[in-house]
Amino acid sequence: MTTPTPARPAALVLADQVLDPGTFRSWDAPPVYDRNGTPYTADLARARARSGADEAALTGEGLIGGHRVAVLLSEFTFLAGSIGTATAARLLAAVERATAERLPLIAFPASGGTRMQEGTPAFVRMIAIANAVTAHKAAGLPYLVHLRHPTTGGVLASWGSLGQSTTAEPGALVGFLGPRVYEALYGAPFPAGVQQAEHLDRFGTVDAVLEPAALRERLIAALGILTAPRPLGPVAEQPAAPVPAGEPAWRSVTLTREPDRPGLAELLARAEAVVPLSGTGAGERDDALRLALARLDGVGCVVVGHDRAAAAVHGPVGPGALRTARRGMRLAAELRLPLLTVIDTHGAVLSRAAEEGALAGEIARCVAEQSALPVPVVTLLLGEGAGGAALALLPADRALAMEHAWLSPLPPEGASVILHRTPDLAPQLADQQRINARQLLTEGVVDRILPEPVGEPAAAFTHRVLAELATELRRAAALAVPSTRLNRFRTLGG
Repeated sequence: MTTPTPARPAALVLADQVLDPGTFRSWDAPPVYDRNGTPYTADLARARARSGADEAALTGEGLIGGHRVAVLLSEFTFLAGSIGTATAARLLAAVERATAERLPLIAFPASGGTRMQEGTPAFVRMIAIANAVTAHKAAGLPYLVHLRHPTTGGVLASWGSLGQSTTAEPGALVGFLGPRVYEALYGAPFPAGVQQAEHLDRFGTVDAVLEPAALRERLIAALGILTAPRPLGPVAEQPAAPVPAGEPAWRSVTLTREPDRPGLAELLARAEAVVPLSGTGAGERDDALRLALARLDGVGCVVVGHDRAAAAVHGPVGPGALRTARRGMRLAAELRLPLLTVIDTHGAVLSRAAEEGALAGEIARCVAEQSALPVPVVTLLLGEGAGGAALALLPADRALAMEHAWLSPLPPEGASVILHRTPDLAPQLADQQRINARQLLTEGVVDRILPEPVGEPAAAFTHRVLAELATELRRAAALAVPSTRLNRFRTLGG
């Protein structure tokens, strides 16, 4: 009589697809239970035989693109990936070991939630796991989550929703209350498609929906950014490049509105590595603002900036975009990466929804939070800089402006309407309001102006700007922060 071959845990199949081949090493000790001899004991035995796993979570370490990482892997075929006290103890031990060894932590949940056979003692362990993950992030270490099918209940409501970046597998069911439970409780089916990964991606609840091969590529890029060497030592100030004098501000305004002018999308397309993030992570997305992890000339950073091309399609910056910006600020602080903000906006959206969504309050909160960030901040005024949407991203340790960039309380046409009841005097007001880069440098609003040579190809423009930004990120890292930001605007004007 042949002995049946034990099942191989599905979690390890995924590990083989994402980790470098043959690098996974288990950290797990045998689970310990205190309810032997009960029907639950038989449930556990059947689960082990069916799944090939000894519990609903497997933990360990491996390499991704040569980067050593710790991993948490749910095994759904073991009692629906449910978390009992032994499962929680295993997860806690792994998170705490990852923190002690200063390893990035990658979580792959797939679970129905708390183990019903154990009830409340298992349920409350979710708090301990969430606290351990929070401590890991507080130590400046990455915590990246990939939601598998299905991820529901207490797992999604704790360690499944705390990732600094969150992706999901295609078609995954992701939701707080599973559809079967919902229908049993309320006598009606849950609306179709609402809890599907692709639907949640449209709302910024997850950052991307990815097959294993694409997930591996994304993790390699992210780890390359998050583990990039931190800038060390002061960087010498470069002599200021000559900037033509005497050009009307209005010419700069018109040049920054040219549709073929390179924007943030073109800059990021030429970065060494980029991992785009989507929305607030809390069910809100506004594509007029981009959020990404990036590496520029070897320097890792968090990028928050206006996307002029997306705004032309989707509309101006709204409250959701500013809440996304604040997510970026939090990530920079958690990951201890410098923050790069890029300003290029015709202004914030004016609408009932924006007012009801606390647009003004979000501008204020962006200014306050960016001013107080405990990491270096570099700002690039790339093109248009109109109103509160520009102000929200302005506080910086080092501030650059392109030669034709400008900054004003409103687009000049709006200022002309307020003062003269007609937009026709916008060109004169552009000069009077001191909005162009040269005036911003004189006033101390920016530290440097980057020239824009006539006829410079777009590729040369973006390459040069990225090199300058990397230099400024290194320079900002040597400054005492955030004192520069807090004092920059105290004595301007007059």
